[in-house]
Amino acid sequence: MDTSWKQDPRLKGISAEKLAMLTQFAEQIERTDKSNLMEAFMAVNMEAQEKGVQFNDQETALLVSILSAKMSPKERKRLELLKMMSKKLAGPR
Repeated sequence: MDTSWKQDPRLKGISAEKLAMLTQFAEQIERTDKSNLMEAFMAVNMEAQEKGVQFNDQETALLVSILSAKMSPKERKRLELLKMMSKKLAGPR
């Protein structure tokens, strides 16, 4: 498994709990068939919610950029669409 993403300097501000969860997610995604990456991201999100872990917008953007690095352009486009839809559903803050 490629763990080079752990060297990203932007991760320095993330709590140990969130970093541990991110590592677990990355391992899960690494084992996931590339055609099922969107479903894996959804499962990751649900698991974080169940554990009561919340990522702020900046952390979420960072995590998505790191975890989507190996996605195909088509999968990244689907992910962007999903992000836009979730923002619209969340409404104004």
